[in-house]
Amino acid sequence: MTFTQTLREMVAEQLDYRELLVQMVRRDLALRYKQSVMGFGWAIFMPLVNTIVFSVVFTRVAPIDVDVPYPLYAFCGFLFWNFFASSLRFAVVALTSNLTLVTKVFFPREILSFVALIVCAVDLAVASVVLLGLMIYYRVPPSPFLLLLPVVFVVQLSFTTGMALFVSMGNLFYRDVKYLFEVLLTVWMFATSVIYPVERVGGAIGLAMRLNPMTGILDAYRAVLFHNRPPDAMFFGWAAVVSLLTLIVAWWTFHEAEFRFAESI
Repeated sequence: MTFTQTLREMVAEQLDYRELLVQMVRRDLALRYKQSVMGFGWAIFMPLVNTIVFSVVFTRVAPIDVDVPYPLYAFCGFLFWNFFASSLRFAVVALTSNLTLVTKVFFPREILSFVALIVCAVDLAVASVVLLGLMIYYRVPPSPFLLLLPVVFVVQLSFTTGMALFVSMGNLFYRDVKYLFEVLLTVWMFATSVIYPVERVGGAIGLAMRLNPMTGILDAYRAVLFHNRPPDAMFFGWAAVVSLLTLIVAWWTFHEAEFRFAESI
């Protein structure tokens, strides 16, 4: 089977099992907030608390200059970074926490990772209300470049989906991946423009941080939301290419390795 035929088969499987995807998303949303006092408030709580903490640090203790009010800069970074990080945290155990389904029921296993992303996307939508409120509070006017916001999100979704498939598959074959993953995720956050602009870091390290796809993506969000301009053509373009390649390679590798999943449990 050629690569193109494999891609068509993968997409066709998702269409055939779309009802299963919907039912599993409903199940996970219900389980996630069952007996939770705050409910969807948790989607707002974490980025808001992180924003308050780092706003105190970078406006009072060690001031840092950014081109928008720092709370707005930080909340935007945490909002979209948390979508990425939370999606991977749920995806890394997506296969290992559903062993019965993986071994006894036939369905495209990548659905389990897709469910994690959709649930986290719901959290993102809820928390985006706070971002809108901050933009109104700081009088950030809407710009025509907001029309590019879906494009930026699709690029992030592509990269996040690819990484989710990689980590879920890796953790099934090697169970210590989830522990190493947490360390990597922490380092990755500080190598991304979540809480400070990485372009101020010079040398080879600064260039590597700029080439980090998540930096290009977060800077693109800020460009269309706050700065009334399109995303940086070079670094966002690089992020878009890397995201697409990551998704294609991860999905194809996941699909080809599915027959070995039961043997690894």
